[in-house]
Amino acid sequence: MRNRRQAHDDDFAAYYNARARRLRTTAYLLCGDWHLAQDLTQLTFTKLYRVWRRVERQGPVDAFAHRVLLRAFLDERRRPWHREIPAPVLADGEAAAPHTDDGVVLRAALAALPRRQRAVLVLRFWADLSVEQTAAALDCAPGTVKSQTSDALANLRRTLGAALDDLRPNRKA
Repeated sequence: MRNRRQAHDDDFAAYYNARARRLRTTAYLLCGDWHLAQDLTQLTFTKLYRVWRRVERQGPVDAFAHRVLLRAFLDERRRPWHREIPAPVLADGEAAAPHTDDGVVLRAALAALPRRQRAVLVLRFWADLSVEQTAAALDCAPGTVKSQTSDALANLRRTLGAALDDLRPNRKA
């Protein structure tokens, strides 16, 4: 009995070591905050450990882990203390400098999307899940994933277009 448990623990530790960094990055792309991403990742692995024996025998562990992460993210956003968003404190007269780094602009545009659209884009294009896998993770129809993807990409293009316009120097003709 002890050897079997140790083998399960070793398998889980190997899975954790192989996937923790990527799952944390996925969590960051969902929430936009490294600290919250770490919390979500820890919560995901805690829940995954509880059911490790069943998940390990039933099939694709990565799909289950993404589903648990997504549910943790969506549940976290429903918590009452997230209804207020603190603003950065600036000194009198100090203006926030615009970021010109493409990654920063893209992450800001991604963070501006509604959470379901953000989740669809992250799962489809970062986690590289199929439409069907994403639908299973979101517990919705594949057609919903397709329409959410289309809407999210349109919103992202619109947001990025505005961000790029803000970064371009004003030229007088």
